[in-house]
Amino acid sequence: MAWAISIALLGLHLYFYCYQAFILWNLHGRIADHILANAVRSGLFHHRPTSKIFALASMAFAMIGARPSPRVKGKKTIIVHLVVGLVLYFGSDLVLWSDGELTVIASLYIGVTLAGFIWLSAVANLIAGQLQWRTHREIFNRYNESFPQEERLLSNQYSVNLRAKYTFRNQTRISYVNPAVFRGVLVAGQSGSGKSFYIFRQFLEQQLQKNYCAFVYDFKFDDLTRLTWNLLKAADKTATVKRAFYLINFDDLSRTNRCNPLDPASMQDLSDATESSRTILLALNREWIHKQGDFFIESAIAFVAANIWFLRKYEDGKYCTLPHLIELIQSDYNKLFSVLRSIREIETLINPFVSAFLSNSMDQLEGQVASARISMSALSSPQLYYVLSGNEFTLDINNPQAPKVVCMGSSPAKQQVYGAVLSLYVTRMHKLINRKGGLPCALYYDEAPTLYMPGLDMLLATGRAHKISVVLGIQSIDQLRKEYGRAQGDALFNLPGNLFCGQATGDTAQMVSDRFGKILQEKTTVNVNSRDSSTSQSQHLDQAVPPSKISNLSSGEFVGIVADEPMQKIDLKGFHNQILVDFDAIRRQQSTFGDLPENRTVTPELLQFEFNQKKDDIQRILDARLTYMHNNPNLARLIVTKKEGQHQNRQSK
Repeated sequence: MAWAISIALLGLHLYFYCYQAFILWNLHGRIADHILANAVRSGLFHHRPTSKIFALASMAFAMIGARPSPRVKGKKTIIVHLVVGLVLYFGSDLVLWSDGELTVIASLYIGVTLAGFIWLSAVANLIAGQLQWRTHREIFNRYNESFPQEERLLSNQYSVNLRAKYTFRNQTRISYVNPAVFRGVLVAGQSGSGKSFYIFRQFLEQQLQKNYCAFVYDFKFDDLTRLTWNLLKAADKTATVKRAFYLINFDDLSRTNRCNPLDPASMQDLSDATESSRTILLALNREWIHKQGDFFIESAIAFVAANIWFLRKYEDGKYCTLPHLIELIQSDYNKLFSVLRSIREIETLINPFVSAFLSNSMDQLEGQVASARISMSALSSPQLYYVLSGNEFTLDINNPQAPKVVCMGSSPAKQQVYGAVLSLYVTRMHKLINRKGGLPCALYYDEAPTLYMPGLDMLLATGRAHKISVVLGIQSIDQLRKEYGRAQGDALFNLPGNLFCGQATGDTAQMVSDRFGKILQEKTTVNVNSRDSSTSQSQHLDQAVPPSKISNLSSGEFVGIVADEPMQKIDLKGFHNQILVDFDAIRRQQSTFGDLPENRTVTPELLQFEFNQKKDDIQRILDARLTYMHNNPNLARLIVTKKEGQHQNRQSK
């Protein structure tokens, strides 16, 4: 239709301006004259270029939807052809100003104008082909892989809301990421992807402002600790819950607080001692995690558990600390086994070791006990003894009577030793906070795989009921699998309901991509040959966020899925966006940050005194307990001596 209008307009133009020639050629008629008269009254021919422009516009409109030329030309070639066509089409007016025979001038004008029109129609065909070709050359498929995202700000008294921007169908839009924080948060991404700056920082700031208690594991001390301390000071100005700040660090003793992870008040029964024993030994010997159930490993765990429970029962736990435990298990077998047997609850645990000792099966005994002794001896240092034997605060951080914000600093250079102690702290804390009646609390674990946290899967599964928000930071799922085994590592990766993933590769990118699923995408196929071209369009399901896209994310750019709450449903749970932060405001805020507070001055003499005191305490405990057993006929029979063992050996022979 547009083509017909274009040709009709051009024909009327030529008929009007060459009317006298058409009369001489005897090519005029009543119908044509009637149509021309109506066109003249419309004002179409008041100016010569007007009708030409309308004819050209109709021709260009006609090219929309038409089959384009199979020839794909460069931009420069198309521009040259366009200029030539416009010169012929509009420059033909110069012919009418020339002198000569009327029919000759009319013939030239008609010929040049038609040549320009045909030339421009060919150029329009080339441009249409170029546009269609370019439209389908978006090689990274960003247009198809974009999808709508949640743009509402869903806020409540516990929420964390991250402002972001995303691209949908070539339009940049503002969105909000509204995770259900009590359903667990996993933040994955390689080093430098922005986990700490874009995610941890915003979570920490918003949750402190909303009266959360908090625990922060700072693997690269003191980055997160200093941030937490200053954010807490700012939040306390408007907070309704005043929280005390505590720090545990084994390098900077002037700023650290002292805390006993084996606090006897938290040791309710033998299972607590066994759990603590397992945590310490498996954290010190990570390869044991994959061998749980092995006879010698379980024997070592039982041996340490028996020693913990003895200290818990002796004088109501006065000496139940990790330093005292380390010194106790290094004691002579005959003294140690004697005093352990005096506690009825652990008699069954210790009897296999006593039997091996009495039967002089020292190889078996050393296999059962020596691994625990050697591992625990790595923790023997004045700095550790000093921090681990104090009672300045307890680990029930969400206690309404004593709310706390606790930071624990580690060091990559001493991770093998520090990690085991911090793992014990964390495991004991999990058990104390995961109960009813506590305040909302947030747990932040940057570089979480550097800690061994048994029972973390249970905390993720049940913590929502007790308002516990767990934020785990990892670099890849391979870290979790390496430290926890494949089954446990995959479970920890999949349990959190909220997922943030920065730049990642391998199985991490593949698993995140699979969690997104597929979306309906358009597929266009263009076939071009020397004589013809064809275009076919179809719709198919394909990955919304393929692994290749995840491996090429920029810093601060995250893909993920959020969980929702029953009272705040979210239909668009998936996101792929750039988290927005105000860099200028952060710089101004950081310029006001102060240093961590100093608590005391710790001298080498004080450290050595504390260190020696623990050794002396154990010797006094052993001697006092043995004296008590000698004076008690019911317990005297439990005293183990070398002679008794040698006597039993002779009888067996």
